[in-house]
Amino acid sequence: MITRQRLAAGICALLATLSAGVAFPAGAVADETDSTASPKVELVLDVSGSMSAKDIDGGSRMAAAKQAFNEVLDATPEEVQLGIRTLGANYHGNDRKTGCKDTAQLYPVGTLNRTEAKAAVATLQPTGWTPIGPALLKAADDLNGGDGTRRIVLISDGEDTCQPLDPCEVAREIAAKGIGLTIDTLGLVPDAKTRDQLSCIADATGGTYTSVQHKEELSDRVGQLVDRAADPVVTPVATEGTAQCSSAPTLKSGLYTDREEFGKQRFYRVDVNPGQELRASVSVGADREVNPDYGVLLRAVTVHGREIVRGEGTGNGRADVISTGLRYPKAESDDDNAPAETVCLQVTNSFSAASGVKTTPGLPLELTVDVVDAPSSSSDVASFGLGRGWWLLGALVLTGFVAGLLWGWLSRWRLAVWRTN
Repeated sequence: MITRQRLAAGICALLATLSAGVAFPAGAVADETDSTASPKVELVLDVSGSMSAKDIDGGSRMAAAKQAFNEVLDATPEEVQLGIRTLGANYHGNDRKTGCKDTAQLYPVGTLNRTEAKAAVATLQPTGWTPIGPALLKAADDLNGGDGTRRIVLISDGEDTCQPLDPCEVAREIAAKGIGLTIDTLGLVPDAKTRDQLSCIADATGGTYTSVQHKEELSDRVGQLVDRAADPVVTPVATEGTAQCSSAPTLKSGLYTDREEFGKQRFYRVDVNPGQELRASVSVGADREVNPDYGVLLRAVTVHGREIVRGEGTGNGRADVISTGLRYPKAESDDDNAPAETVCLQVTNSFSAASGVKTTPGLPLELTVDVVDAPSSSSDVASFGLGRGWWLLGALVLTGFVAGLLWGWLSRWRLAVWRTN
């Protein structure tokens, strides 16, 4: 009985220690930099002939889309610059080549005039083809320029009819440009092929896919996506790593995007002054079908190739993104004029493409770099990554140990008194 009570006391002390580690983190993470530029959103609407089908709450798909647009236009935040682009809205004929060029900007991206935008939407009638790929390319151009959030919301009820310009490949090309543009897709009563295509488009840019079967669902989801564009975010900066550290770009604190070929490595350089700490993390995403069992390795090495520290992450096919990170504190120097140390960050992946899957462009890579003032000494970081919280942890462990001994002694004393009585 006494043994069980001591064990329980030890467990309580351990839980208290772990809770304290969560409640009092050793160091702060890098601050997010909110963009002050106005967020931009373009709604891309499929106006092909199939949108006349009457299978959404007793009305046509086109009527549901118009109602959703009107409700969203009324609720769009003032700071959001919004535009509308159509696909398949103007050409009535059967010529495929002409039909696959049928995309037009119905309302330009800019300060919203709700009356004019609603009047433009009211003129739409289901008409032609479904050139999703060309429409996405034009929409990306519509949103080009500026540093704010950029988002495309694509609403369609069918597959692209303008192959071989695969809209999923178009989305990957847009993502590869590193312009921080997200594509969200909504499928109106979609079949399996449409769902797969729209999901692929969204996944390629870090967006979301939603299947919609009711008017209210459509209005709510489009409204959520437009509102999300107004949320402050960190805009990633496009960079291009190299195969050798000597020619790698020098990065400062911030968020960066790049593309990395299957099974290859990329180098980036970071300058760390004495008394500073380098914190870095990387995520590599599988935006297409890959073979199971893969990983990503992030190493901090000297310019001569000596490893300083590393972080590793592995996956088995259940996750589409693998991440890892590292920390490297540079010791302080007595020399006030001591030069900064150039640290090479090496990112290596072990992804392999499934049979028949294109390997270009490379896999999307997101790298976070943060150079901050280091803890009081480099050894602090080695203390289980707890930094200055190590001493607090030690005190709590000692307190828990003493409390466990006292609890055991009191329990034994009570047992002895009970036996005596």
